[in-house]
Amino acid sequence: MTDRAPASHDQPTFRLSMLIYDKRYRSLTFQVIVLILVMSLVWWLINNTLTNLANLGKDINFRFLFTRAGYDIPQQLIPYNNDDTHLRAAIIGLLNTLLVSFLGCIAATIIGVAAGVLRLSKNWLFARLMTVYVEIFRNIPLLLWILIIFAVLTEITPTPRAYRGEDGLDMVFGVIAPTNRYTAIPAIVAEHSPGVLQIGRLAIPWLSIIFIGLLIAAVLIRRWLLARAQRIQEETGRRPTTWWITLALFVVPPVALWFLFGLYLEVPELTGFNFSGGINLDNAFVALWLALSLYTGAFIAEIVRAGILAVNKGQTEAAYALGLRPNRTMNLVILPQALRVIVPPLISQYLNLTKNSSLAIAVGYMDLRGTLGGTTANQTGRELESILLMMLIYLAISLTISGVMNIYNNRVRLKER
Repeated sequence: MTDRAPASHDQPTFRLSMLIYDKRYRSLTFQVIVLILVMSLVWWLINNTLTNLANLGKDINFRFLFTRAGYDIPQQLIPYNNDDTHLRAAIIGLLNTLLVSFLGCIAATIIGVAAGVLRLSKNWLFARLMTVYVEIFRNIPLLLWILIIFAVLTEITPTPRAYRGEDGLDMVFGVIAPTNRYTAIPAIVAEHSPGVLQIGRLAIPWLSIIFIGLLIAAVLIRRWLLARAQRIQEETGRRPTTWWITLALFVVPPVALWFLFGLYLEVPELTGFNFSGGINLDNAFVALWLALSLYTGAFIAEIVRAGILAVNKGQTEAAYALGLRPNRTMNLVILPQALRVIVPPLISQYLNLTKNSSLAIAVGYMDLRGTLGGTTANQTGRELESILLMMLIYLAISLTISGVMNIYNNRVRLKER
């Protein structure tokens, strides 16, 4: 055994000056100081706000959410009338925000991926056209695009009665009728409807529930098939063919539902002064959706282009040497590797699109900003509470999108050993 003095005897005696000059304590000291300063600033802001509200005879409470709203909302995904509460009006606005954001993310992704790939095309015309599109849309503020598209829809498109009579206008592809008030599109209707699931005032068609259930089942079965194929490949070296089973999983159920319930497209018809049948999309919604999709699509196109260029050129040459055609090289070799560069900034674009949807107030689309942060705040005088609620809701939506996309990013990124 060796003689060793106790560790405590080697430690120098603690002095207050060590909080600054000893690197073991210095970082902790500065963190505590910053925390105290931040908490003091927050406390000062809260206390100052409460004092000013008290001087104005106000307090912070959310009872206004359960009082009568008294205003109408043109587009509703669940039943609503002006006798409902401000809380239900806020939910209607939130659903409208989620709807335009979800559809905008899908359309922006399709536009952005196509434009990004075409910008690298050897076809001179396509490449230049995509360059013009990207530079025009990303260098002009989104608010202007929303107003321009809304003006085009309301000023250039005809009135509904212009489609009347034998000399009237023809609908686009015989099923779509753009007008200066709304765009009439066909709806899918069941001849033998299975009815609806009634939950309070909310009626959910059983056909939608069955379709979503079959879709979830198809996704789960496909995951099991891919895992089984991977296991067989690792054991035998041969991967079984699964593409036709996957195709059947996603094609057969919708076709079966189509024939079983007698589904058909209900084309809108002009009756009186308006179109009936089908779905009438408000021009404010169409303008906002188009502007968000085209504007965000321009940024996604640059992200896709950067991701593709980040893949080593040798990968393309190796794929060509193996006899792969350009489209299969892009789908099987380039894009899978480019996703690790594309997905992180793509998450930011989805978050931006969702937050930019609050510009809907410019064209009168009643989203969360238009209901809770607009009419409700003005009527009740509860601006602070409305803003706080909106901040929390947008924060929750953004964190959800970020979390889901980060899970997807972890699944698709290359696993390095």
